[in-house]
Amino acid sequence: MSALILIVEDEPQLAEVLEAYARQEGYRTERAADGNAALSVYRAASPDLILLDVMLPGRSGLDVLKTVRAESGTPVILVTARAEETDQIVGLELGADDYVVKPFRPREVMARVKAVLRRATALLDDAERPLRVGPLEVDRRAVVARVHGEPLSLTPAEFRLLSQLAEAPGRAYTREELLAAALPDSDALERVVDAHLASVRRKLDAARAGGLLHTVRGVGYRLEAAG
Repeated sequence: MSALILIVEDEPQLAEVLEAYARQEGYRTERAADGNAALSVYRAASPDLILLDVMLPGRSGLDVLKTVRAESGTPVILVTARAEETDQIVGLELGADDYVVKPFRPREVMARVKAVLRRATALLDDAERPLRVGPLEVDRRAVVARVHGEPLSLTPAEFRLLSQLAEAPGRAYTREELLAAALPDSDALERVVDAHLASVRRKLDAARAGGLLHTVRGVGYRLEAAG
């Protein structure tokens, strides 16, 4: 069955255009015009991806994203206004997987949708063993990270970044390398990596695994257990 896309957009004409392009690409679609309706449809339909406008009547897109992230790792692409760069950064910190900026070309949005879905559903080698760094285990076949045996709630982008760092404990990765590994089809800026890894650090700290993720000044990040 084709992927189900939830389009959350309060401008009817724009929503219709996005829906038409999505269906042309073979996706199934659901629509919502405000934040409360978006959460209702999300919980009822369990979409494979949410295309989420930030500026919505009533409950904002960022508030919707925060609620979705508290409940699942469903991929989310934010739609923001060009002037609202703060929304982009805050959205990424809250766990958005990518963003597109208005005005945009619908085909560009569909390319982002394909890329995010491809990353979220990529099949990994069955023979691949989990990666371990101290109390952290990253199982890329099952797409789950555990700390002290307990699952860590990560967004798809956060999981990919943590997985890349866990491949070579002690190695310092540049932001450019991490961006290429986690968001290869996005035009997101390198500071997006900072936003995602700030969230990962908070989650590791809360899971009693503080000190694993290190910032390497002038370079990027490394993952390393205390010696």
